[in-house]
Amino acid sequence: MSNQNVENAQGAAPEPERGSWLSEMIQSVLPALVIVVVVNLFIAQATRVEGQSMEPNLHNNERLIIEKVSYHFRQPARGDIVVLKPQQEGSVSLIKRVIGLPGETVEIHDDHVLINGQPLQEDYLTEPTLGDMTARVVPPEHVLVLGDNRDASNDSRSFGMIPYADLVGRAWFRYWPLQDIGLVH
Repeated sequence: MSNQNVENAQGAAPEPERGSWLSEMIQSVLPALVIVVVVNLFIAQATRVEGQSMEPNLHNNERLIIEKVSYHFRQPARGDIVVLKPQQEGSVSLIKRVIGLPGETVEIHDDHVLINGQPLQEDYLTEPTLGDMTARVVPPEHVLVLGDNRDASNDSRSFGMIPYADLVGRAWFRYWPLQDIGLVH
């Protein structure tokens, strides 16, 4: 039986062995840190929406959980809301919606996004997509992304197609503000 579990003759617990608090701390904290790092690197991470490019569906300062697992088993799907690695050193990650998939021709005119010449039904938008974008073919293992607030979005119209390798993950769950908690669509 361990000395730490037995009381001495006067009824008081014995002094802990020297260094046992450090050992206890390492045994408790180290596994927790490893779990946090593994989860953050490979499974999920928290992120904050910055700006209005995804309004009316996501708003500035909302907090989301980004899941990083699904794209190891499937390709991105049209309509997925994704976080992109920063395009330039020192810039922030962007959050956008997947619109064009590999091999598709995407263009914008007459207030509509066209995929292979057919208008894309976008029930998540409240405003038409103004402006024009000449037809672009999405290369293999790339996606074309747009913000939901098309008039205020820095997206594939300006920086081009996004390789799968630059997708951090898919927006999965909104946890802040509390009144909007739930799955992201």
